[in-house]
Amino acid sequence: MPIRNNVNPDVFSYAMTCFASGVTAITTREAGLPSGLIATSVCSLSVDPVTMLVCVNKTASAHDVILRTKKFAVNLLSADQMSVAKRFTSARGADRFESAQWEDGRTGLPTLIDAVVVFECSLIAVHDGFTHSILVGQIANATVNEDIATGCLLWHHRGFAQSTLWAA
Repeated sequence: MPIRNNVNPDVFSYAMTCFASGVTAITTREAGLPSGLIATSVCSLSVDPVTMLVCVNKTASAHDVILRTKKFAVNLLSADQMSVAKRFTSARGADRFESAQWEDGRTGLPTLIDAVVVFECSLIAVHDGFTHSILVGQIANATVNEDIATGCLLWHHRGFAQSTLWAA
C-alpha cells in the first residue's frame, strides 16, 4: 500500500538537497567487466556484524549486476576526484572506469586508488525502497587512506562541494 502524505515531491527533492552527502562510486564486476554507479545514499548500519546500507535506483545499469554478483565496493571519492563522478554520470558500462586509477581490491572488486575510504562488501540483504533497492552489505575489507589532504567530495544543493575539517 502506498504511503500518502501532504509533501509535494518537488519540495521533498529540494529539501533533500540541503543534506550534504559523500559522493561514492559503487562498483562491482561481472564476467570480467567492471560496472558501477554514483550514489550519495550510503550509511553505516551496524558494527556487529559490520554492515552498511546503500540505496540504489532500480533503473541504474549496475543495479541488477550487483544483485546477481552479490558483492559491491563503496569508494568514497576525495575532493580531487570530481572527474570520476562526472565520468560515471556521463559514460556507460565499463567506459566509466577509463581515465581513473582502479585496482582489484582484496575481494576482486574494482577499487579506486586514492579514494578516501573503500569498503568491499558482500550483499546479505535487499529491501524494497519503492524506486530504489536498499542494499545491506557486510563489510569484508575496509581501506582508509589517511594521506588524503583534500577531504571528501560532497553533493550539496545539486552541486559538488568539498568537506572541510574544523579543529575542536
